[in-house]
Amino acid sequence: MNLISRITDYDILGERSELLHSVSRYGARGVLVDENFNIAMMHMTKRRLYKLPGGGIEGTETPEEAFLREVEEETGYRAKITHPLGRIEEHKTKNQFLQLSYCFIAKSVEENTVKLTAKEKQLGLTVIWMTMNEALTAMDRSFRNCREYSSKFMTLRDKTILEQAITVLRGL
Repeated sequence: MNLISRITDYDILGERSELLHSVSRYGARGVLVDENFNIAMMHMTKRRLYKLPGGGIEGTETPEEAFLREVEEETGYRAKITHPLGRIEEHKTKNQFLQLSYCFIAKSVEENTVKLTAKEKQLGLTVIWMTMNEALTAMDRSFRNCREYSSKFMTLRDKTILEQAITVLRGL
């Protein structure tokens, strides 16, 4: 997959930073749309931030399998991947943590049951369907208002994925 973006401490803190070379975590995430091209945004009510569905790749899962599993667990929707977007690297130098995320667009197929982890429940994770413009506004606001180091990486990563996905979706 092509590189979409490489996020570093420079993007988050304005500080010069080095690139990390050993991947700490592989993830799969992206944009879930419905038949009207509304976007499923994950609202973390406790932090008042938005994110996209996704998470870590487990065991022998492919990135595609992990993304579809995460979408179903977090949103309650089974989905079908329509477009691969590429990958994003997050070089969190202060934590010595490199996350590599494979990114996709998927379309909802059928509603199922939400299966949140204990941590996701603690964050108050809920799904809110938004238009493309509403989703962009919510993600921009999340990035601007976020103050915590790792969450800044998450919001910039998801903002970048969302922008990339909307470019693809508007071209359809």
